[in-house]
Amino acid sequence: MPQPLQSHRDEFLEFLELNRNVSRHTLRAYQSDLAQFATFAAERLGRSPKPADIDHRLIRAFLASLYEKGLSRATSARRLAAIRSFTRYLRREGAVDRNAGALVDAPAVERRMPAHLARDEIETLLAAPDAATPLGRRDRAILELFYASGLRLSELATLDLEDVNLSGRMVRVLGKGGKERIVPCTRPAAAAIRAWLPDRARLMESAPPRTVRLRRGRTRHAPDDPLFVNKHGGRLSVRSIDRLVRKYAQQAATRLGISPHALRHSFATHLLDAGADLRSIQELLGHSRISTTQRYTHVSTAQITDVYRKHHPRA
Repeated sequence: MPQPLQSHRDEFLEFLELNRNVSRHTLRAYQSDLAQFATFAAERLGRSPKPADIDHRLIRAFLASLYEKGLSRATSARRLAAIRSFTRYLRREGAVDRNAGALVDAPAVERRMPAHLARDEIETLLAAPDAATPLGRRDRAILELFYASGLRLSELATLDLEDVNLSGRMVRVLGKGGKERIVPCTRPAAAAIRAWLPDRARLMESAPPRTVRLRRGRTRHAPDDPLFVNKHGGRLSVRSIDRLVRKYAQQAATRLGISPHALRHSFATHLLDAGADLRSIQELLGHSRISTTQRYTHVSTAQITDVYRKHHPRA
Protein backbone atom coordinates (compact mmCIF):
# COMPACT_ATOMS: atom_id res chain seq x y z
CA MET A 1 0.00 0.00 0.00
CA PRO A 2 1.51 3.38 -1.03
CA GLN A 3 2.54 5.77 1.74
CA PRO A 4 0.34 8.86 2.20
CA LEU A 5 1.73 12.11 0.88
CA GLN A 6 2.30 13.50 4.38
CA SER A 7 4.74 10.68 5.23
CA HIS A 8 6.76 11.39 2.09
CA ARG A 9 6.71 15.10 2.90
CA ASP A 10 8.05 14.51 6.41
CA GLU A 11 10.80 12.23 5.04
CA PHE A 12 11.66 14.85 2.41
CA LEU A 13 12.06 17.59 5.02
CA GLU A 14 14.21 15.29 7.15
CA PHE A 15 16.31 14.49 4.06
CA LEU A 16 16.87 18.20 3.42
CA GLU A 17 17.86 18.83 7.02
CA LEU A 18 20.30 15.92 7.24
CA ASN A 19 21.76 15.78 3.73
CA ARG A 20 21.40 19.22 2.15
CA ASN A 21 22.23 21.33 5.18
CA VAL A 22 19.45 23.82 4.44
CA SER A 23 18.68 26.57 6.92
CA ARG A 24 15.86 26.38 9.46
CA HIS A 25 14.21 29.29 7.66
CA THR A 26 14.17 27.36 4.35
CA LEU A 27 12.86 24.23 6.08
CA ARG A 28 10.00 26.17 7.64
CA ALA A 29 9.17 27.77 4.28
CA TYR A 30 9.17 24.40 2.48
CA GLN A 31 7.05 22.83 5.22
CA SER A 32 4.49 25.63 4.97
CA ASP A 33 4.43 25.66 1.15
CA LEU A 34 4.01 21.89 0.86
CA ALA A 35 1.34 21.83 3.57
CA GLN A 36 -0.67 24.42 1.63
CA PHE A 37 -0.26 22.43 -1.57
CA ALA A 38 -1.39 19.22 0.20
CA THR A 39 -4.46 21.01 1.61
CA PHE A 40 -5.36 22.29 -1.86
CA ALA A 41 -4.91 18.81 -3.35
CA ALA A 42 -7.09 17.21 -0.66
CA GLU A 43 -9.89 19.73 -1.27
CA ARG A 44 -9.68 19.23 -5.03
CA LEU A 45 -9.56 15.42 -4.86
CA GLY A 46 -11.99 15.00 -1.99
CA ARG A 47 -9.56 12.73 -0.13
CA SER A 48 -6.02 12.59 1.23
CA PRO A 49 -3.62 12.90 -1.72
CA LYS A 50 -1.03 10.28 -2.64
CA PRO A 51 2.22 10.86 -4.57
CA ALA A 52 0.67 9.45 -7.75
CA ASP A 53 -2.00 12.18 -7.63
CA ILE A 54 0.58 14.92 -8.23
CA ASP A 55 0.64 15.82 -11.91
CA HIS A 56 1.27 19.01 -13.86
CA ARG A 57 -2.46 19.82 -14.00
CA LEU A 58 -2.78 19.73 -10.21
CA ILE A 59 0.28 21.93 -9.76
CA ARG A 60 -0.96 24.46 -12.33
CA ALA A 61 -4.37 24.54 -10.66
CA PHE A 62 -2.65 25.27 -7.34
CA LEU A 63 -0.68 28.15 -8.89
CA ALA A 64 -3.91 29.50 -10.42
CA SER A 65 -5.53 29.46 -6.97
CA LEU A 66 -2.64 31.53 -5.61
CA TYR A 67 -3.15 34.06 -8.41
CA GLU A 68 -6.88 34.27 -7.61
CA LYS A 69 -6.00 35.00 -3.97
CA GLY A 70 -3.90 37.96 -5.09
CA LEU A 71 -0.52 36.50 -4.12
CA SER A 72 2.51 37.90 -5.90
CA ARG A 73 4.35 36.09 -8.67
CA ALA A 74 7.41 35.91 -6.44
CA THR A 75 5.40 34.03 -3.79
CA SER A 76 3.98 31.67 -6.41
CA ALA A 77 7.47 31.06 -7.82
CA ARG A 78 8.79 30.23 -4.36
CA ARG A 79 6.00 27.74 -3.70
CA LEU A 80 6.55 26.13 -7.08
CA ALA A 81 10.25 25.78 -6.24
CA ALA A 82 9.31 23.86 -3.08
CA ILE A 83 6.94 21.60 -5.03
CA ARG A 84 9.56 20.98 -7.73
CA SER A 85 12.13 20.02 -5.16
CA PHE A 86 9.62 17.66 -3.54
CA THR A 87 8.55 15.99 -6.81
CA ARG A 88 12.20 15.56 -7.78
CA TYR A 89 12.75 13.80 -4.45
CA LEU A 90 9.68 11.58 -5.01
CA ARG A 91 10.98 10.56 -8.44
CA ARG A 92 14.42 9.76 -7.06
CA GLU A 93 12.88 7.64 -4.29
CA GLY A 94 10.73 5.73 -6.80
CA ALA A 95 7.44 6.97 -5.34
CA VAL A 96 6.33 8.36 -8.74
CA ASP A 97 7.11 7.57 -12.38
CA ARG A 98 7.89 11.13 -13.45
CA ASN A 99 8.80 14.51 -11.97
CA ALA A 100 5.59 16.46 -12.52
CA GLY A 101 7.09 19.68 -11.17
CA ALA A 102 9.57 19.81 -14.04
CA LEU A 103 6.65 20.12 -16.49
CA VAL A 104 5.40 23.39 -14.97
CA ASP A 105 7.01 26.71 -15.89
CA ALA A 106 7.66 29.19 -13.12
CA PRO A 107 5.74 32.48 -13.26
CA ALA A 108 7.78 35.35 -14.65
CA VAL A 109 8.98 37.48 -11.74
CA GLU A 110 9.65 41.18 -12.20
CA ARG A 111 13.21 41.99 -11.17
CA ARG A 112 13.14 45.14 -9.06
CA MET A 113 16.08 47.42 -8.58
CA PRO A 114 17.57 46.72 -5.14
CA ALA A 115 16.73 49.41 -2.57
CA HIS A 116 19.77 51.07 -1.03
CA LEU A 117 20.71 54.12 1.01
CA ALA A 118 22.89 57.05 0.07
CA ARG A 119 26.08 57.47 2.10
CA ASP A 120 24.74 60.35 4.19
CA GLU A 121 21.63 58.28 4.97
CA ILE A 122 23.86 55.41 6.09
CA GLU A 123 25.77 57.69 8.47
CA THR A 124 22.53 59.00 9.96
CA LEU A 125 21.21 55.47 10.42
CA LEU A 126 24.39 54.16 12.04
CA ALA A 127 24.31 57.02 14.56
CA ALA A 128 20.67 56.41 15.53
CA PRO A 129 21.11 53.88 18.43
CA ASP A 130 21.81 55.32 21.89
CA ALA A 131 25.36 54.13 22.61
CA ALA A 132 24.95 55.09 26.29
CA THR A 133 22.77 52.01 26.89
CA PRO A 134 23.64 48.29 26.62
CA LEU A 135 21.01 47.50 24.00
CA GLY A 136 21.88 50.68 22.13
CA ARG A 137 25.50 49.51 21.95
CA ARG A 138 24.28 46.14 20.69
CA ASP A 139 22.08 47.73 18.05
CA ARG A 140 24.87 50.00 16.84
CA ALA A 141 27.14 46.96 16.47
CA ILE A 142 24.43 45.19 14.46
CA LEU A 143 23.90 48.13 12.09
CA GLU A 144 27.64 48.67 11.67
CA LEU A 145 28.23 45.00 10.89
CA PHE A 146 25.39 44.83 8.35
CA TYR A 147 26.88 47.72 6.40
CA ALA A 148 30.53 46.79 6.98
CA SER A 149 30.30 43.21 5.74
CA GLY A 150 27.16 43.00 3.59
CA LEU A 151 25.66 40.13 5.58
CA ARG A 152 22.27 38.58 5.01
CA LEU A 153 19.83 38.86 7.92
CA SER A 154 19.97 35.10 8.59
CA GLU A 155 23.78 35.16 8.47
CA LEU A 156 24.07 37.88 11.09
CA ALA A 157 21.49 36.22 13.35
CA THR A 158 23.43 32.94 13.41
CA LEU A 159 26.84 34.46 14.19
CA ASP A 160 28.59 33.11 17.27
CA LEU A 161 31.25 34.91 19.26
CA GLU A 162 33.97 32.66 17.86
CA ASP A 163 33.04 33.71 14.31
CA VAL A 164 34.41 37.22 14.84
CA ASN A 165 38.13 38.04 14.86
CA LEU A 166 38.22 41.62 16.11
CA SER A 167 41.99 42.06 15.99
CA GLY A 168 42.10 40.89 12.38
CA ARG A 169 38.72 42.49 11.60
CA MET A 170 37.43 39.34 9.89
CA VAL A 171 34.09 37.55 10.20
CA ARG A 172 33.36 33.89 9.42
CA VAL A 173 29.93 33.58 7.84
CA LEU A 174 27.79 30.52 7.16
CA GLY A 175 25.80 31.42 4.06
CA LYS A 176 23.18 29.77 1.89
CA GLY A 177 23.57 26.05 1.37
CA GLY A 178 25.95 25.83 4.31
CA LYS A 179 28.72 27.58 2.34
CA GLU A 180 31.28 29.23 4.59
CA ARG A 181 33.08 32.43 3.66
CA ILE A 182 35.38 34.89 5.41
CA VAL A 183 34.59 38.59 5.04
CA PRO A 184 36.36 41.68 6.40
CA CYS A 185 34.69 44.30 8.56
CA THR A 186 35.45 47.97 9.12
CA ARG A 187 37.23 49.56 12.08
CA PRO A 188 34.00 51.22 13.28
CA ALA A 189 32.19 47.86 13.15
CA ALA A 190 34.97 46.12 15.11
CA ALA A 191 34.97 48.95 17.67
CA ALA A 192 31.18 48.77 18.03
CA ILE A 193 31.29 45.00 18.58
CA ARG A 194 34.11 45.39 21.11
CA ALA A 195 32.04 47.98 23.02
CA TRP A 196 29.07 45.59 23.09
CA LEU A 197 30.90 42.50 24.38
CA PRO A 198 30.96 43.43 28.13
CA ASP A 199 27.18 44.01 28.01
CA ARG A 200 26.72 40.71 26.20
CA ALA A 201 28.69 38.87 28.89
CA ARG A 202 26.52 40.34 31.67
CA LEU A 203 23.28 39.46 29.87
CA MET A 204 24.41 35.90 29.17
CA GLU A 205 25.17 35.27 32.85
CA SER A 206 21.44 35.29 33.58
CA ALA A 207 20.42 33.27 30.51
CA PRO A 208 18.83 29.83 31.17
CA PRO A 209 20.55 26.80 29.59
CA ARG A 210 19.49 26.23 26.00
CA THR A 211 17.73 22.95 25.22
CA VAL A 212 16.81 21.31 21.92
CA ARG A 213 13.86 18.99 21.40
CA LEU A 214 14.65 15.45 20.31
CA ARG A 215 12.36 12.69 19.08
CA ARG A 216 9.71 11.24 21.42
CA GLY A 217 9.56 14.40 23.52
CA ARG A 218 13.09 14.17 24.91
CA THR A 219 15.33 17.23 25.26
CA ARG A 220 19.02 17.84 25.78
CA HIS A 221 21.22 20.79 26.63
CA ALA A 222 22.88 22.45 23.67
CA PRO A 223 25.77 24.91 23.96
CA ASP A 224 25.06 28.28 22.38
CA ASP A 225 27.38 31.28 22.22
CA PRO A 226 25.58 33.88 20.08
CA LEU A 227 27.26 37.16 19.22
CA PHE A 228 24.03 39.13 19.59
CA VAL A 229 21.61 38.40 22.43
CA ASN A 230 18.34 39.81 23.74
CA LYS A 231 17.78 41.30 27.19
CA HIS A 232 17.30 37.79 28.61
CA GLY A 233 20.63 36.54 27.26
CA GLY A 234 19.14 34.38 24.50
CA ARG A 235 20.07 34.56 20.82
CA LEU A 236 18.49 37.54 19.11
CA SER A 237 15.95 36.27 16.57
CA VAL A 238 15.78 37.10 12.88
CA ARG A 239 12.46 38.85 13.44
CA SER A 240 13.84 40.98 16.28
CA ILE A 241 16.83 42.08 14.20
CA ASP A 242 14.58 42.96 11.28
CA ARG A 243 12.35 45.03 13.57
CA LEU A 244 15.20 46.96 15.14
CA VAL A 245 16.69 47.88 11.75
CA ARG A 246 13.31 49.18 10.57
CA LYS A 247 12.84 51.06 13.86
CA TYR A 248 16.14 52.91 13.55
CA ALA A 249 15.51 53.64 9.87
CA GLN A 250 12.25 55.32 10.88
CA GLN A 251 13.93 57.23 13.72
CA ALA A 252 16.66 58.43 11.38
CA ALA A 253 13.99 59.66 8.94
CA THR A 254 15.41 57.59 6.12
CA ARG A 255 13.05 56.27 3.48
CA LEU A 256 10.25 53.96 4.62
CA GLY A 257 10.60 50.22 4.10
CA ILE A 258 14.34 50.08 4.81
CA SER A 259 15.22 46.52 5.81
CA PRO A 260 18.45 44.67 6.67
CA HIS A 261 18.67 43.68 3.01
CA ALA A 262 18.81 47.37 2.06
CA LEU A 263 22.03 47.65 4.09
CA ARG A 264 23.43 44.68 2.17
CA HIS A 265 22.47 46.37 -1.11
CA SER A 266 24.04 49.62 0.08
CA PHE A 267 27.26 47.77 0.94
CA ALA A 268 27.48 46.32 -2.59
CA THR A 269 26.44 49.49 -4.41
CA HIS A 270 28.91 51.71 -2.54
CA LEU A 271 31.75 49.26 -3.22
CA LEU A 272 30.87 49.21 -6.91
CA ASP A 273 30.68 53.01 -7.04
CA ALA A 274 34.16 53.17 -5.49
CA GLY A 275 35.59 50.96 -8.23
CA ALA A 276 35.46 47.44 -6.75
CA ASP A 277 35.19 44.69 -9.36
CA LEU A 278 32.13 42.47 -9.62
CA ARG A 279 33.97 39.23 -8.89
CA SER A 280 35.23 40.55 -5.56
CA ILE A 281 31.77 41.80 -4.62
CA GLN A 282 30.35 38.40 -5.59
CA GLU A 283 32.73 36.69 -3.17
CA LEU A 284 31.97 39.16 -0.37
CA LEU A 285 28.22 38.72 -0.77
CA GLY A 286 28.40 34.94 -1.10
CA HIS A 287 26.56 34.86 -4.42
CA SER A 288 26.87 31.56 -6.27
CA ARG A 289 26.24 33.24 -9.65
CA ILE A 290 27.77 36.44 -11.00
CA SER A 291 24.41 37.27 -12.63
CA THR A 292 22.96 37.90 -9.15
CA THR A 293 25.72 40.39 -8.39
CA GLN A 294 25.25 42.13 -11.75
CA ARG A 295 22.00 43.66 -10.51
CA TYR A 296 24.12 46.26 -8.74
CA THR A 297 25.56 47.50 -12.02
CA HIS A 298 22.04 48.61 -12.96
CA VAL A 299 21.73 50.55 -9.71
CA SER A 300 24.99 52.37 -10.31
CA THR A 301 24.10 53.03 -13.95
CA ALA A 302 20.88 54.66 -12.76
CA GLN A 303 22.85 56.86 -10.36
CA ILE A 304 25.30 57.87 -13.08
CA THR A 305 22.44 58.73 -15.44
CA ASP A 306 20.78 60.85 -12.75
CA VAL A 307 24.00 62.78 -12.11
CA TYR A 308 24.49 63.27 -15.85
CA ARG A 309 21.00 64.66 -16.37
CA LYS A 310 21.33 67.02 -13.41
CA HIS A 311 24.74 68.44 -14.25
CA HIS A 312 25.42 68.20 -17.98
CA PRO A 313 24.57 71.57 -19.55
CA ARG A 314 22.93 70.00 -22.60
CA ALA A 315 21.35 66.92 -21.00
